Amino acid sequence: MEDIETPFQFSLENEAATAALAAKLAGIAKPGDVIVLIGDLGAGKTSFARAFVTAKGGDGEVPSPTFTLVQLYELADGDVYHFDLYRLEEAEEIFELGIEDAMNDGISLIEWPDRMGAYLPFERLDIVMIIGDQETVRDVELIGRGGDWSERLTKAFPNG
Repeated sequence: MEDIETPFQFSLENEAATAALAAKLAGIAKPGDVIVLIGDLGAGKTSFARAFVTAKGGDGEVPSPTFTLVQLYELADGDVYHFDLYRLEEAEEIFELGIEDAMNDGISLIEWPDRMGAYLPFERLDIVMIIGDQETVRDVELIGRGGDWSERLTKAFPNG
């Protein structure tokens, strides 16, 4: 298990560019994957998750799970779980949300993964989103940790 030495970096000019990146990553994601979305409020985490679910075949509304903490999308390619852990007070609360099943059987998209503390798995894809100079620009880093993320990202983004 190894980290990617240099993260894949992108500058996304608008929501369409965010959706295109989400679609590309949805194409390489598979059951058991944990994808964490890291960034400040307004960085585009939920927009990314919506585009990801849509690219995986979701055709309904994709609300933010801020109040429910988790949304499940039962899709033809497999289940996608969208967690928003912003409101968690204790890391152990993640077990009440069924996160273990999600991480074993589906694809887990997790906003505010720092709330998981020591329960955050090492093997995952980190998507770090930073609001750029202009309000609509997002700087994004993809960091594959463990498993075959390095290989999958290199194939998906051969030019870095």
